[in-house]
Amino acid sequence: MPRRTTTGRRAGCWTTTAGAANRKNRRGAALIAARNILKAWLLLFGICGVLAFIGWAIGGLRLLSIFVFCALLLVVGAYWTFDRAVLGMVHARELPIAEAPLLHSTVERLAARAGVLKPKLYLFPAGMPLTLATGRGPTYSAVGVSSGCVAACPPAELEAVLAHEIAHVKHRDVALQTSVVVLAASLIELTRVGGWLQRPLLFVVGPVAAACTHLLLSPKREFEADRLAAALCESPHGLADALIRFEQAAELVAFEASPATEPLWPFNPFMEEGLAALFVTHPTIAARVQRLRALDTTKEAA
Repeated sequence: MPRRTTTGRRAGCWTTTAGAANRKNRRGAALIAARNILKAWLLLFGICGVLAFIGWAIGGLRLLSIFVFCALLLVVGAYWTFDRAVLGMVHARELPIAEAPLLHSTVERLAARAGVLKPKLYLFPAGMPLTLATGRGPTYSAVGVSSGCVAACPPAELEAVLAHEIAHVKHRDVALQTSVVVLAASLIELTRVGGWLQRPLLFVVGPVAAACTHLLLSPKREFEADRLAAALCESPHGLADALIRFEQAAELVAFEASPATEPLWPFNPFMEEGLAALFVTHPTIAARVQRLRALDTTKEAA
């Protein structure tokens, strides 16, 4: 007899097709991971190239060599510290096991299913239900969850959104997303040095940062992470319900952060206007929910 999921839906046929889906997910994850690694290194070496050009334009070959050396140091340092920069941006703190044993147990179980090392678990203060993933990939990563998410989401939905973030770790989206977000946020913050010229500078720098973001991050990454999360949870309905809850919460709860951080979140928590409209990289909630519901071929509800 098909068992019921924690959301009350029956998961019999879903689990019978889970083996084939998992094999397909493993093949797809390997290709996605390779593509993301390539993009991340292209981004970092692109920064080296820009700094090298600036050095050459200012002082010829001698200054070019100095700028290249500094750029290489920057790239190496960025690779090892960008995740800490992201966690600092959201004021996250590491969550001890004693404080949230069930949450740690859920993350550990999902990580084992995904075949990645258990990410460190962080809590950040935000009334909006949000999660994020950062790090360098399956061997070193961190998952953050907001206090609002812990308070508002039922266990099945919380498990699903954590699975979504672990899917990003599995696909190595985290390395690319972290690099892009830190770069774009840094460019936006640099406009503050312009004083009264900040707004004109923002009109120039904002579209450039947004163009870099869209060039490197595709909305398809969210569909792929949703698909893997559904496989990890053995049901797509928990994540679909969580996304609907997030969309409803966004209409009621205020959220303030740099619009450049949009790729970090499980959905777009910003109003799509002004600068924030330039950084939208997520598909619509409706499209994601429709695809998730379609993964369950039973179409059976309690």
